[in-house]
Amino acid sequence: MKFSEMPYVRPEAETVKARLREFTERLKNAQSYGEAQAVFLEKEEEEKTVSTMSTLAYIRHSIDTRDEFYDKEIEFWDGFGPEVEEFEQAWLDALLVSPYRMDFEKEYGSLLFLNAEIDRKTFSPEIIEDMQKENELVTQYDKLIASAQIPFRDGVYTLSQLTPFKTDGDDATRLEAWQAEGRWYKEQQDRLDSIYHELVTLRNTMGCKLGYGGYTQLGYYRMGRNCWTKDDISKFRTAVQKYLVPVADSIMREQAKRLGKSYPLSFADAALSFRSGNPRPVGTADSILQQGQHFYDALSPETSEFFRTMRENELMDVLSTESKEGGGYCTSLTKYEMPFIFANFNGTQGDVEVVTHEAGHAFAYWMNRKRIPAEYADPSAEACEVHSMSMEFFGWMNADGFFGPDARKFKYSHLAGAITFIPYGTMVDHFQHIVYEKPEMTPAERHAEWKRLLGIYMPWMKLDGGIPFYADGEGWQRQLHIYECPFYYIDYCLAQTVALEFWAMIQKDRKDAWEHYMAYTKQGGSRTFVDLLKHAGLTSPFDEACLKGVCEAAAKWLAGFDLAGIE
Repeated sequence: MKFSEMPYVRPEAETVKARLREFTERLKNAQSYGEAQAVFLEKEEEEKTVSTMSTLAYIRHSIDTRDEFYDKEIEFWDGFGPEVEEFEQAWLDALLVSPYRMDFEKEYGSLLFLNAEIDRKTFSPEIIEDMQKENELVTQYDKLIASAQIPFRDGVYTLSQLTPFKTDGDDATRLEAWQAEGRWYKEQQDRLDSIYHELVTLRNTMGCKLGYGGYTQLGYYRMGRNCWTKDDISKFRTAVQKYLVPVADSIMREQAKRLGKSYPLSFADAALSFRSGNPRPVGTADSILQQGQHFYDALSPETSEFFRTMRENELMDVLSTESKEGGGYCTSLTKYEMPFIFANFNGTQGDVEVVTHEAGHAFAYWMNRKRIPAEYADPSAEACEVHSMSMEFFGWMNADGFFGPDARKFKYSHLAGAITFIPYGTMVDHFQHIVYEKPEMTPAERHAEWKRLLGIYMPWMKLDGGIPFYADGEGWQRQLHIYECPFYYIDYCLAQTVALEFWAMIQKDRKDAWEHYMAYTKQGGSRTFVDLLKHAGLTSPFDEACLKGVCEAAAKWLAGFDLAGIE
């Protein structure tokens, strides 16, 4: 079914709650495993319908935040989601103490119960109103970002539409674009500070109400951390500072030389990889999608069928339009067993990375869309990001088709960007740990902390105040994950480390690398992140040798890459 043909009907709230109560009672009263399993499977199917309605509303609101109908529907879901959680928790309680638990584990594995036990720790009826307010604040942030209308030279642009100017080869144009964006954020400063301060205070309150003394532990439970802790991340953070930051710094020093700029670099100059300009995809949005089809046709029969289905059924909305939410994401419409990709093409390298990154997520869901239970279709967040970030590197096989004469530029800047990203992403996570450990911090103190961390993780950035907002330590406010999903961002860093493992494999034997990728992907969410890696023959990023090894391999490749003829 095409996306435009998928009907949306708001579920009747009390009916959904009543059905969940009924399922819970039937599970409690089951006289055999057969009866218990039948209830379990029936609930699975009804849940798919409800979640698909929620996802349809979310997608259509993302596409046009001015749509009054879906604006009202988002208000409904913001309120209804926390309300129904109480009934979902009652179901989990019954499942966890079911006399047929061993039978369920034998058929579906123990991870179902491990995740349920974690999920139980994220909720109590006394935080329902707090959760509703949290949803409301996140929606306010999303709408504020989507509303941006930034005057720039002879036009007015959204944040996404302004992005190409921020990487323009002309120094004056690029600097002016960064300054224009910074001014817009500065104009929204009070609102951005207020929304985040309310979110931090609210989340801290929820953590205290649940007995965690603050938000951090609750945040970890909400993210479904089932095989690693904040102590593991602390060690990873230390390894990033030890191995990644020096390599990333050397990359940026070389960039300064290529550009003829002094070190450290301004934010505007750090955004330009080559004096002749950053790699740009060739052709229109349609031609990029056609090249995507060419890439997936050549990669494997499974990816070929997958991407063709996505295109034929309108399951990608990629054009950057007015009032569209910023960023990009992949989600799933479980009733139809279909993924959906949302993006904002803007003529930059990121357009191609949507076709690989978001489609990497979508392909992983596609391969596991019929799993039971449905939650096994996707693993935890850090494991999901391995699918996407690794697919970006497989995309190198079609670099000429995507980028034409800029293919060499793309390969170099993509790998260099992977290395320089990890310190940034780790900094985002470090910042959030500090914020939630000290929820009483003022907005000014948070900005100062971000600026301090920039000096540790990104010493190549010039903080001279030449570009408002960014140089003042406020650039974190454009990172929507910090507002919407605390502690998510480190998942990208862990996944990028694994993706670099795949990159190294691809350089040696692409067929063998693809076999490892499929071995990883076909497991869906049936195992924890660490076990998924183990069963696919991959090394955990929590092993310091892993980070050290991929750093050395990438640094050697970049140093030896032929940039002759590229200005």
